[in-house]
Amino acid sequence: MTISENWEFRQAGDTAWLPATVPGTVHTDLLANRKIDDPFFRLNEHDLQWIDKTDWEYRTTFTVPEQLLEKERVEICFGGLDTHADVYLNDLLILQADNMFRQWEKDIKDHLQPGENSLRIYFHSPVKTGLGKLKTLDYTFPDPPNDLSEIGGLGDQKVSIFTRKAPYHFGWDWGPRLVTSGIWKEVVVRGWDMARIGNVFVQQVGITEKKADLKIRLEIEATGSRILELEGMVNGEKKIHTTVSLEPGLNEISEPLTIGDPELWWPNGLGEQPLYDLKFTLRDGDELIAEAETRTGLRDIQVVREKDQAGESFFFQVNGHPVFMKGANYIPQDVFLPRVTPEQYEHIIQSAADANMNMLRVWGGGIYEKDIFYELCDEKGILVWQDFMFACAMYPGDEAFLVSVRKEAVDNVKRLRNHPCIALWCGNNENLSAWYNWGWKTRVTMEQGEEVAEAIWKAYEDKFHHLLPGVVNTYDPGRFYWSSSPSAGQGIPENYVAGDVHYWGVWWGKEPFETYRTRKCRFMSEYGFQSFPELNTIRKYAEEGDWDIHSAVMKSHQRSSIGNETIEYYMLQDYRQPKDFPMFLYVGQVVQAEGTRIAMEGHRTNMPYCMGSLYWQIDDCWPVASWSTIDYYGNWKAQQYFARKAFRDIIVSPLIEHDSLNVYIVSDRKEGTKAILRTTLMDFEGSILEERSLQVTIAARTSRVHLSEPVDRVTGNTGDAGRILLHCELEIDGGTYTDNILYFTRVKDLELPAPSVEWVLSDTEDALKLNIRTDHLAKNIYLSVPGKSVFFGDNYFDLLPGKEAEIGVQPGEGITAEDIRQGLQVVSLVDSYID
Repeated sequence: MTISENWEFRQAGDTAWLPATVPGTVHTDLLANRKIDDPFFRLNEHDLQWIDKTDWEYRTTFTVPEQLLEKERVEICFGGLDTHADVYLNDLLILQADNMFRQWEKDIKDHLQPGENSLRIYFHSPVKTGLGKLKTLDYTFPDPPNDLSEIGGLGDQKVSIFTRKAPYHFGWDWGPRLVTSGIWKEVVVRGWDMARIGNVFVQQVGITEKKADLKIRLEIEATGSRILELEGMVNGEKKIHTTVSLEPGLNEISEPLTIGDPELWWPNGLGEQPLYDLKFTLRDGDELIAEAETRTGLRDIQVVREKDQAGESFFFQVNGHPVFMKGANYIPQDVFLPRVTPEQYEHIIQSAADANMNMLRVWGGGIYEKDIFYELCDEKGILVWQDFMFACAMYPGDEAFLVSVRKEAVDNVKRLRNHPCIALWCGNNENLSAWYNWGWKTRVTMEQGEEVAEAIWKAYEDKFHHLLPGVVNTYDPGRFYWSSSPSAGQGIPENYVAGDVHYWGVWWGKEPFETYRTRKCRFMSEYGFQSFPELNTIRKYAEEGDWDIHSAVMKSHQRSSIGNETIEYYMLQDYRQPKDFPMFLYVGQVVQAEGTRIAMEGHRTNMPYCMGSLYWQIDDCWPVASWSTIDYYGNWKAQQYFARKAFRDIIVSPLIEHDSLNVYIVSDRKEGTKAILRTTLMDFEGSILEERSLQVTIAARTSRVHLSEPVDRVTGNTGDAGRILLHCELEIDGGTYTDNILYFTRVKDLELPAPSVEWVLSDTEDALKLNIRTDHLAKNIYLSVPGKSVFFGDNYFDLLPGKEAEIGVQPGEGITAEDIRQGLQVVSLVDSYID
């Protein structure tokens, strides 16, 4: 039975109890009771910092059915308690929790009573608890840069590292500081007799196209000694039928299982994602004692690290095929986790699949995501680079902390290991880089001495070189473990010839976007550029008087220390000054998209030296200016559209290298492809200056230059590089499969004409379609319906003169075709600076 009704909460010491929602958080319960204003609106976040320094209580009553009381065992199970919680059943302390990431179970058979039972949970302030631990230290850790203690009124007292709680709750350079408490996952009471199947592990011992050799490992808890029948079904077909001899307590049972001619699971874009349903039952004669179900996909995945002339490879091989990883980093979708709906999970994962991604990195400063996240990744072919929850900090290494971390790791490895989407386990995000490359080791040594530096480093090694790989090896043997991202190996800081890289020369270093092409690495697991969300989103957290990037509200909803000025700096390098704030938002998204397109194409053209491109980040946890490509309300930014094109299985990428125009074609396909490469040199009015056509054979999994010639030969007869473009099309099976456009100078130096854009919206039974044409080049056409939620199948695109684009339109709830006709705005780049 799920205990989700009749919950109340109060600030500790108050007499008045208020209605509460479980799962939920203190902040959302206060908001629902109108005790606080929306934390995301304007500067409200700053007025709510008192909440995390207060203790809170939750309570409810529940009646246990008589048949449940009669069971041999009755347990209460907490999916997640955030974070320091004392649990009382009928006023008896039964549990003390101290880790948000763990599941907590307690046998309560002897503590239940017939009829009504009371359950009360006392949450201790995570900040006060952290301050207490901070004061017991006789040395200091390096300050975690993203712990926004100043906003929290703590000065330089940074306490996030002492609590096994989502680090981003304490703030980040894209998130608010809203340190929650509460019952953030379901509370369940369950009863059982004789035996219970607690966990099922489908260990994939060997996978080929002919057979899958599996080892089924069951954890069975028994109340006494007995012999039971075990049956295992795969997609409804009986595969295991045996007897098991159980002893009181925990029993580990292992059974081999072979599946002939398995249907292999493939990443998105390379094949299908068949999933196998497995069901296991325990019976005593005809009586069903216990059952458990799981689902998995059959695939072989390896991380290949082989020495070569340059250094050492780092790539993922799936079912024997090297796969270039295309995707993004993922953060929690809300700072208040229980608010994220199944529909929002579906939207983000489907958006990743629609953008031709095959990998998401669950970043180590958030949470081990809920089951639905991984289930959707399984279904849509999105591999998961799974961090353990440590980020940008050095953490304690005392025995109690390590014990808690181990239990957390075991819980989550066991919970997630059957998912075919799990590609690797990674110890932490940037902790190694911080120690060596951010100056932490040097600073600690200089200020506190070598002994303290050695103690902090030992704590690092204990967790990331011993404890966590030990857990993976024991509970998910065969899965690859990577100690830190980025790194070149265990304890080896990142470099460009081995391992993975986080490249932030663009953005933090203000290096030009073109550097993305020349900074070649083996696997790019972080890079990115910021933009503001669209105006419809801005309206939800700011008033019109705040519409200035230098206003207090815009600065507060921009957590990067160099954020707004850096957006503006890059914008003015390549674009003209926008005429007003709405146009600044639009051009800013174009800058983000065009800049990171250079990275996405650059990483792919550098294949096979580089075999991964995961940008930072796909989503937001509140409405904010950030590196996201989908804003907090689910709206695609320009970069999400550009990623869909840049991550197609085959792309054409023209670029100028030195004095040559080189046209690359990149393919991720498992087989070769015949195509026609067409190039058209034209001016912005549509006059064709030169056309060429070339039959090409695109080899599987390659990046090759298929056309190369001096730039001067191409542009020499035109007279003005600011008025021409090269359109490259790849024709496959008789139609244009993909295309790309090369301009020969910076966008601000292009002599863009003012286009006359015409459009027609067709309303058919099945869908809305927008057909759009232009007489002159219309650069970065942006379609929107102010104040309305409308999704356009393409956006921010360049439309060539004489060409027609047909775009699918998906209106939000309650929005009609007539609403779109009346409100549709079509903007191109010239509109951003011409009144």
